[in-house]
Amino acid sequence: MLNFNYSVPTKILFGKHKIDLLAENIKEYGSKVLLVYGGGSIKRNGIYDTIIDIFAENNISSWELGGVKPNPRIASVKEGIKICKKQEIDLILAVGGGSTIDCAKVIGAGFYHSGDPWEIVTDSRKIEDSLPIATVLTLAATGSEMNAGAVITNLETQEKLGTGHPSMAPKFSILDPTYTFTVPEKQTAAGTADIMSHIFEVYFSKTKGAYVQNRMAESLLKTAINYGTKALAEPENYEARANLMWTASLAINGLLSSGKETEWSVHAMEHELSAFYDITHGIGLAILTPYWMEYALNDNTLDKFVEYGVNVWGIDADKDKYKIAQTAIEKTREYFSSLGIPTKLSEVGIEAEKLEKMAEQATRRGELGNFKPLSKEDVLNIYQKAL
Repeated sequence: MLNFNYSVPTKILFGKHKIDLLAENIKEYGSKVLLVYGGGSIKRNGIYDTIIDIFAENNISSWELGGVKPNPRIASVKEGIKICKKQEIDLILAVGGGSTIDCAKVIGAGFYHSGDPWEIVTDSRKIEDSLPIATVLTLAATGSEMNAGAVITNLETQEKLGTGHPSMAPKFSILDPTYTFTVPEKQTAAGTADIMSHIFEVYFSKTKGAYVQNRMAESLLKTAINYGTKALAEPENYEARANLMWTASLAINGLLSSGKETEWSVHAMEHELSAFYDITHGIGLAILTPYWMEYALNDNTLDKFVEYGVNVWGIDADKDKYKIAQTAIEKTREYFSSLGIPTKLSEVGIEAEKLEKMAEQATRRGELGNFKPLSKEDVLNIYQKAL
């Protein structure tokens, strides 16, 4: 296990009716709020009206930035920064899933940046501070409600990049599983795949001796596998939604990655799919993951795949090691397919002629990952196999 420092400063308010604690937590930071949300689902399911009523009852002034899209755009970030500066906002409240939260985080950091906000996406070292961020989560997927990272898309440059800073971690997040009851099937499936991918990216590692992190990772994978299926079958199953929601947060809040060398190859490859084709992030991850696994499997990585197959999928440990590994990979593919997710990039509109350009952009900062380092040619090969 490697040395590490670990801190999660986000206060979590988990469970039914925790929205009742919204006002008192906001007022720790002020009374002027920018409300950031997506395409309008919070207005249809009543969450928006609840929050507006809370603001009115507690003398909290609010301004709104709606219409934040999946794969949030830098244009929305710029618009939000303008509102924050003009209205002297005290806190940014993101109500939605990861895209909304990520947008809010970069708005908060952009408030203190004098240049083009895209600069703090391409180079996180330019981030100095952030306005306080808070979240009301409505989709279990990205884990952005409990970490300091964000991913933003620039359609003009066809780039989707990650950034982050400790000041961008939400001050508090409200996680009420009932708010995910109305999430569409496609988004529930994509969210489950995103959760699992976050775990895969830190589980498949060369680091030795990280026993506790590996066992926690396997437990969370089994939880996502179990309850992803149940949430699709029974959208208002509180147990399923609660377990998925908490798993999403724990998957990428540093708990599993601390003390380990981590991967993040599949995320880097998928970001190019989203940047060029604007596909749903979790869908792209689910398609690519089994092909990455097959590509990464070799004599040096075999034991980790065996560990995964035995401990997560319950495959007989006495079988041939390569048989265990290959079966585990196939079970992963079959699980994503059972959620209704396509298995080929061509099924979501990805075209062969752009694969090389995407591979080039994915590796523009160097090889991807450490478990099985990927060059441009490797990434291109995976794209082609997945097409």
